Amino acid sequence: MTEKNKTSRIAGIIYLGVVLTGLFSLLYVPSKLINYENAALTFENISNSETFFRLGIASGLLCYTFFLFLPLVLYKLFKDTNENMAKLMVLLALISVPMYFINVQNELSALSIINNPNYLKGFTKEQIQSQVLFYIVQYDNGMRLIHVFSGLWLFPFGYLVYKSDFLPKFFGILLMLGCIGYLINFFGRLLIHDYSELGVSSYISLPASIGEIGICLWLLIIGTKEKKTF
Repeated sequence: MTEKNKTSRIAGIIYLGVVLTGLFSLLYVPSKLINYENAALTFENISNSETFFRLGIASGLLCYTFFLFLPLVLYKLFKDTNENMAKLMVLLALISVPMYFINVQNELSALSIINNPNYLKGFTKEQIQSQVLFYIVQYDNGMRLIHVFSGLWLFPFGYLVYKSDFLPKFFGILLMLGCIGYLINFFGRLLIHDYSELGVSSYISLPASIGEIGICLWLLIIGTKEKKTF
């Protein structure tokens, strides 16, 4: 096994960690606990499934810890393809990491309100429930900003995949399209009040999902093919 192939397998393992922990913390846990239209139900769900909520927070922190190392390993893989683009990929990816760790404070604040009885003094039950949902919404808003950089890093990453002679070019195209999809969804939600209700965001995000999961599995299972063009 070549050195480049070893690096690709390491990148694949780290990427798989990002994907699995990200799916759990960003999609699965919120889908089971959060109702953005119902503060009382959200409060009850988190209170009754506090351990599950805490696992979601821990999984998110683990996801972005993996993501801290992923672009550094990918840089080693792609620096000979285009060093400047590889450096840009690392920069855009790493910006999102401290942003996430700051943003997770909103989830911890929601948890503090639920757990600390002192916060209940002087507030009605409805006010407490609304405050919890407020922090959850702020966390969600923070994730939208973070996803700007989750999208931007995919363009140099996709470009490097496309220009390399050891990975399938169609993954590179999907990743670059995924960058555009992230940005469309961000500005769509920012500028159009009922954008989420249009039902297009999931379709626009498909290239990123397919591209990231696909390249993750390719790096992990197949690795690199030296001096071959796909």
